[in-house]
Amino acid sequence: MIEIERKFLVTSTDFIQQSHAQHKIAQGYLNSNPERTVRVRIKDEKGFLTIKGKSNTSGTSRFEWEREITLDEAQQLLLLCEKGVIEKTRYLVNVGKHLFEVDVFYGENDGLIVAEIELLTEDEVFEKPDWLGTEVTNDERYYNAYLSRHPFADW
Repeated sequence: MIEIERKFLVTSTDFIQQSHAQHKIAQGYLNSNPERTVRVRIKDEKGFLTIKGKSNTSGTSRFEWEREITLDEAQQLLLLCEKGVIEKTRYLVNVGKHLFEVDVFYGENDGLIVAEIELLTEDEVFEKPDWLGTEVTNDERYYNAYLSRHPFADW
């Protein structure tokens, strides 16, 4: 139940042609406190409830618990969320033996593109594609919970 993840800005849209799937996502936060976030997500036609703990000092690891819920439950819970629903398209891109999830944001976060990679260990080596830019793993501004309260358009 520990998620190990690194985040990067994306420098071009070349990843779109390399992707093998994409998903429309809308998500909101019942609690966006960094100590424990509670997220409601609709991904395509499925609902999810996720609880995440506080990140470690490097920003790469934290507790994560997720369960699928019905679409109707997710839609109802989104109505209870804090202000600032995140809208994005997630592209799945295989690079070497790893999967990158590349999020293209819309709405108040339009113009932001962030790639995430989940790893087995914090020091795991992985291939970096040409479109991968600056690492922002430990920069809280790029956490979705932060973006819901402080949209990219306001930076």
